[in-house]
Amino acid sequence: MFSRPVMKTLIVDDEPIARRVLREELELLPDVAVVGEAADGREALQQIAKLEPDLVFLDLQMPVMGGLEVVRSLEGRSLPVVVIVTAFDQHAIQAFEDGAIDYLLKPIRHERLEKAVERARKLHSRPKAVAEDIARIASTPEGAQASRGRRIVGKSGAEYFLLDPDDVLAFQAEGELVWIITAKNRFLAAQSLRTVEARLEKSQFQRVHRNAIVNVNHVRKMSPMTSQRWLLTLTNRQQLIVSKRQAHNIRSILQW
Repeated sequence: MFSRPVMKTLIVDDEPIARRVLREELELLPDVAVVGEAADGREALQQIAKLEPDLVFLDLQMPVMGGLEVVRSLEGRSLPVVVIVTAFDQHAIQAFEDGAIDYLLKPIRHERLEKAVERARKLHSRPKAVAEDIARIASTPEGAQASRGRRIVGKSGAEYFLLDPDDVLAFQAEGELVWIITAKNRFLAAQSLRTVEARLEKSQFQRVHRNAIVNVNHVRKMSPMTSQRWLLTLTNRQQLIVSKRQAHNIRSILQW
């Protein structure tokens, strides 16, 4: 019986749960071997150089180095086929729709994953096409601007919603859960508060407590509680306390 070559596969995602779920799905497919995982872009480049995978599933938005930066940094004769994994980032998807690099939307459907693997298997025999497409993505304006205009994904029940960052008032952690607060609703976030903070770096969001990140554009009032504590009132009238440890961050709000 004819045996197809095994596709050596690397999974790159900063969320351990996301890596585990994708690994379990891939292990159900024949002739696919997950040879490694990476939690950020820099580790991904190290693993690609070390393991020489045939296929890389690459999360688009990660702290330290994002997926597009990884694509731009790929070099060498033996380039892997890349499948971008993204949470509904339409701006980024535009860069991949007509090229050799495939993409998957989170949450990943098994049927779509199968198609991505089969497409990657065909592309693996066409290294020139893969190399040319990696070069195209590295230089395309859409790729360079992909991180702009990103949406925040929130879950309510079994449905996922694409939220404009300007409509998000705050992120608030309750135990293991992280809630996305809007003017009228609360949505469950898929990431930890630390990951949310890293992804929203250099934006209008500011950590004010170990359990809270606020959109400074939605701070309606700031009331001093002590010399080092503040009470923030958001535009939906919800109140949050600024901890002593994060009190210095209030200065950035006062400058707006």
